Amino acid sequence: MRKYQRARPSILVVGDLMLDHYLWGKTERISPEAPVPVIDVQEENEVLGGAGNVVNNLMALGADVSVASAIGRDENGKRLTLMLKSIGVKTDALVGEAGRRTTRKSRVIASHQQVIRFDSETRQEILKESENKILSSVQRQLFTTDIVLLSDYGKGVLSDRLTRQIIQMANAAGVKVLVDPKGRDYTKYSGATLVTPNRKEASEATGIEIVDEATLREAGFRLKNDLNLSAAMITLSEEGMAIFDETMRTIPTVAREVYDVTGAGDTVLATLGYVLASGGDIDEAARIANAAAAVVVSKLGSATATWDEIIAYEDALHESTTEYRIKSREDLARTVAALKEDGKRIVFTNGCFDILHLGHVKYLETARSFGDVLIVGVNSDASVRRLKGESRPVNPEYDRAYLLAALDAVDFVTIFDEDTPYELIKIVEPDILVKGGDYEGKEVVGSDIAKEVRLVDFVDGRSTTKIIEKIKD
Repeated sequence: MRKYQRARPSILVVGDLMLDHYLWGKTERISPEAPVPVIDVQEENEVLGGAGNVVNNLMALGADVSVASAIGRDENGKRLTLMLKSIGVKTDALVGEAGRRTTRKSRVIASHQQVIRFDSETRQEILKESENKILSSVQRQLFTTDIVLLSDYGKGVLSDRLTRQIIQMANAAGVKVLVDPKGRDYTKYSGATLVTPNRKEASEATGIEIVDEATLREAGFRLKNDLNLSAAMITLSEEGMAIFDETMRTIPTVAREVYDVTGAGDTVLATLGYVLASGGDIDEAARIANAAAAVVVSKLGSATATWDEIIAYEDALHESTTEYRIKSREDLARTVAALKEDGKRIVFTNGCFDILHLGHVKYLETARSFGDVLIVGVNSDASVRRLKGESRPVNPEYDRAYLLAALDAVDFVTIFDEDTPYELIKIVEPDILVKGGDYEGKEVVGSDIAKEVRLVDFVDGRSTTKIIEKIKD
């Protein structure tokens, strides 16, 4: 994941910019004038909202951001423009429209609870003159843009004509377009790369009430096919998100604590766009976007997630998850690449580990001491039978892998079906390959790949074979 910290893709955000105004305070009494709480305001601040929150999230991730929109020629518009420029956002495609009110949402928050919100805005579609100015600017910028994000809040910027034209121009230029949609009619998004509605929005747009996996599948593929998308994605709150391209699959998430879901959709759009623009695939982008969203919902107000926060969140989440440590071969390859980017010293060993005992644990603890990360390859059931006979293994492969993954000394476990772990070692390319002391003077499989081979003596009298013999006796 850390490779994305250095990517710095060029991203164009088009959509409804607004100001999010917050009044923070506490309440300890009810007004004598009416049955409403009296808020003692202790702090006040203003941040970019709407498509501006997408921009904020992209800046927090390290993207090079341009923005295209129409705002009012009013004080709110001036402050919004200054805020964008102050954080380094390119505003060449920001159009001021006479008679239009720049959207400003004021939220009163007392004791970590939003009490009320009041808005000042114009919701009519922007003028054709504004559309033409935006289209002209977007056309010029597409030559240097890696991806376009359309953030539609239904405030009139992403009109039918403007949206269709931008998608057509981007497709002609070979630039992906991601859409956070609004409303019930999605036809203006036809031809985009990806749309990302939530469950409720997808139900309204397709007319399918999403209540189970079957209706989720039906709604997702209807979006993809009817809108001629490369893929559709439906976000499912605490259940993660579902992706629909050639197949349907869900990417689960776990949010540790939810304080405020404000802006979570903006974070998802921004993170998806950043990762896809940086060369990641949709599954990896979705996984990272899930983690970013989990970070922001643990904060109050429209929030952002940095790479350090996302990585720390995933690390903390996975440290306590034994199943996460059991990797498929494909997952292991990605994990190893990330570990090497972080400069970790990788240790690899393998075995059947049929009945886990003291000798195994001490052996693994010693192996782990040689580096930063210990990866263990576990023989599959079929592999064990070929090596040790039809009576083995005693414990099935997943049980053996899970017990190993639960050990403090073991970082990751993967199951291999071959007679030797050579193909696995080719994937890991470990710094240190560890084998038992009984390999002294013998050729160790994978020694031509690892930088170093170390032999570790077994604990005398401790072996699975002896345990089985004792049970039989």
